Amino acid sequence: MSMTIDEIGELLLRKGAAQYGGEPVSQLDHALQCAHLAEAAGESAPTMAAALLHDLGHMLRGEGVDAGGAEAPRDDLHQYIALPFLRATFDDDVLEPIRLHVDAKRYLCHIDPTYLDTLSPASVRSLQLQGGAFDAEQADRFMKNPHAQAAVRLRRYDDLAKVPGARTPSLGHFVDQLRKMNLAVVGKGSSD
Repeated sequence: MSMTIDEIGELLLRKGAAQYGGEPVSQLDHALQCAHLAEAAGESAPTMAAALLHDLGHMLRGEGVDAGGAEAPRDDLHQYIALPFLRATFDDDVLEPIRLHVDAKRYLCHIDPTYLDTLSPASVRSLQLQGGAFDAEQADRFMKNPHAQAAVRLRRYDDLAKVPGARTPSLGHFVDQLRKMNLAVVGKGSSD
């Protein structure tokens, strides 16, 4: 069930041309823009990887995963779908921001009354399916997660990564970054 970095790149190429929900960009454009924003902001390699891969769950539909579409009457839980496929390749510094990026939207709606106004119509629609804004207790519990801050930053990139025609580095650039990061993690693990 786990995917290699090459298989992830192939999935992004094969499924990435599809429109990203109700947004004016494709899945691949959204992923590349999100990763580019993270990289330009000087984020760590794991946060950049999470930015690239955060919506991979949407693309895994039709790959043996049935989670409903963008217009589904229920939340597709895409933030969880990709995790089993990525767990053997990436650690929690990548996986947790992916898992938490929907909760980060709910958190931001709770702490910032103007945040909801910045969301695209498709993101507002999905927010309703995802349970709406957090209450104070949910927001407090979210922020206790050690990966919450990275997830909030990822969420901000996610919200900005919907610009038709935006220029980004190629998918190959980011796949190379994933390979370098993965080699560093594997090397670190073998020296223990």
